[in-house]
Amino acid sequence: MDYITIIATHLNLGSRQVEKTIELLEGGATVPFIARYRKEATGNLNEVQIAAIRDILLKLKEIDKRREAIMQSIEQQGKMSDDLHDKLMKAESLTELEDLYMPYKPKRKTRATMAIERGLEPLANELMKQYKCDVELLAEKYINPEKKVESAADALAGARDIIAERVSEDLQARNKVRNIFKRTAMLMSKMAKGKEEEAGKYKSWFDWKENAMRAPSHRILALFRGEDEGMLSVKIQPEDDTQAVESLERQFVHGNCEASEQVALAVGDGYKRLLAPQVETEFRNILKEKADKEAIKVFAENLRQLLLAAPLGQKRTLAIDPGFRTGCKVVCLDAQGQLLHNETIYPFTSVREERAAISKLEALVEAFKIEAIAIGNGTAGRETEEVVKRCRFKNKVIAIMVSESGASVYSASEVARKEFPDYDVTVRGAVSIGRRLMDPLSELVKIDPKSIGVGQYQHDVDQKMLAASLQDTVESCVNSVGVELNTASAELLSYVSGIGPSLATKIVDYRNRNGAFENRRELLNVERLGEKAFEQCAGFLRVRESDNPLDHSAVHPERYALVEQMAAGVGASVEQLMKDKELRNKIDIKQFVTNDCGLPTLQDIMKELEKPGLDPRAKFEVFEFDKNVTRIEDLQEGMVLPGIVTNITAFGCFVDVGVHQDGLVHISQMANRRVNDPSEVVHLHQHVQVRVLEVDLKRNRISLSLKI
Repeated sequence: MDYITIIATHLNLGSRQVEKTIELLEGGATVPFIARYRKEATGNLNEVQIAAIRDILLKLKEIDKRREAIMQSIEQQGKMSDDLHDKLMKAESLTELEDLYMPYKPKRKTRATMAIERGLEPLANELMKQYKCDVELLAEKYINPEKKVESAADALAGARDIIAERVSEDLQARNKVRNIFKRTAMLMSKMAKGKEEEAGKYKSWFDWKENAMRAPSHRILALFRGEDEGMLSVKIQPEDDTQAVESLERQFVHGNCEASEQVALAVGDGYKRLLAPQVETEFRNILKEKADKEAIKVFAENLRQLLLAAPLGQKRTLAIDPGFRTGCKVVCLDAQGQLLHNETIYPFTSVREERAAISKLEALVEAFKIEAIAIGNGTAGRETEEVVKRCRFKNKVIAIMVSESGASVYSASEVARKEFPDYDVTVRGAVSIGRRLMDPLSELVKIDPKSIGVGQYQHDVDQKMLAASLQDTVESCVNSVGVELNTASAELLSYVSGIGPSLATKIVDYRNRNGAFENRRELLNVERLGEKAFEQCAGFLRVRESDNPLDHSAVHPERYALVEQMAAGVGASVEQLMKDKELRNKIDIKQFVTNDCGLPTLQDIMKELEKPGLDPRAKFEVFEFDKNVTRIEDLQEGMVLPGIVTNITAFGCFVDVGVHQDGLVHISQMANRRVNDPSEVVHLHQHVQVRVLEVDLKRNRISLSLKI
């Protein structure tokens, strides 16, 4: 199979781009590395395009592996012909291969195979000729009580079973039915029998029908989930089988005789009993894959926005994990996120305890020179925020509500136990809340992305596909921001290009034994970290303590000599070049173009010299909820409130307005125009103004609008 041509055609890319990208991938290069440091080789492809080349290449290799197994099976049966061999070699999809293999595939016992064992295949062959004859008389020749063919009717029934299976295995017939399904198949659902009370949440789908190929991903997943839970009965099929049956009859039924009538009966049976269910299964898989891809795309984009949320930065932070009865766990962290102190306050048990809690918070802020307070947004979050606001701090301290989603997963994880072996889950959870405020990316990489709570049907989609997509997303985010080598956790380092969990652990072990890395080159002293791994990871790691200012930047070590040459050309040191814009303006980068270092790379280098290690994330903005709204009961229709976007789905977005229950902004309420993709209008953690449309206290649901 010509991988390069197929991929280039599919992605509308140049063959040279695809060829070079495949060479780099198969040479061990990662997607972030190729996108950042091999722009000349790929023709400036981005991460999405490079990942697409990688994924299609893997699929094509899977197809070739299956092709090899199929051809071996047919060869062993002694049934391979030149024509079949040619068709198998030209097949470009698994569906094509399986269609060609179907007549030769070892079968379980079917009605057709049993009929063949009873000696009825010659009768089927005679009927398929469709010449005028007395079929009863013809069938009587095959009566054989020993083989359980008791009558002519038995013989004809068996012959029809053989013909029906042939119809279902015919490549042309299968494609005809597929095309009819593609045009006319309906996605239909009904309530499962006897589930009137249990299936209440699926009431909208009790009598649902729409064109299958146009059904949105979230609806497909909702219906399939209802089916998996036994609440719905779901079918995918044309409303009327007439078109399919007539199309097959035109292919298989010739003439107008008794034999033709038998073939027509077999065609109808072959369609309804075999072909239609098989194609329905195919279309279920097609719809599921389509829905999975859409849902995973939404999840991955939400995760990207969450990971790249604005960091507060290195500030001394007091973090609170709120609670009513069990109290609020309080921790104090230094500017690097290290735990300095922890204790519990009980502001909600009595007026006396509330005063004691306020006094304690004021004392902790003073003692540890706290600059920011992070408050978990779960149970008792808004109430705790009110307590903090009643504190009188000597210096200005900002208080921020922080999402707790996934914090409990982290606090009970092996990672948290290793980091804080002497503390319980409440302390670990509070530390995680504080660190999320300081640097969301560094903290959230410690949690399984599925537990962060920004997806749509993430537990219903293909888990292997989901894991691969989320892995790509986290790697992309980590490498786009860059990682400080001397402070990063093993979990964060593991996502850096070319490192992975094993090398990340070895880097941290080396750092613990030998102290901080002095420069990037020292990485080569780490056990099992060779030149290839160094090539892949070095540009994404920062060593701020290094004497070489380029170690603070995203300039790759392979270009250090080039930058030194640039600096020498204007009579300056590298450090001077980075500080002085006028010196940089004197450089004509076109003079430094070579075969492997073109203008894209040189332009990237100049940007880095101007702002070395620039964090691509937005600046942190303080947000406050409406102080008069803390419970869902406080909401009234028509209210306009500040909120934070917490999740984005295909059908809208969810907004936190500070009442412990996110409200839905349906896609129809997102703008005064038609919106096809909610992410075109909002992004995760965006601060928005919303209007309350409806409050359903009974179902604990809030409907909101961005149309103020």
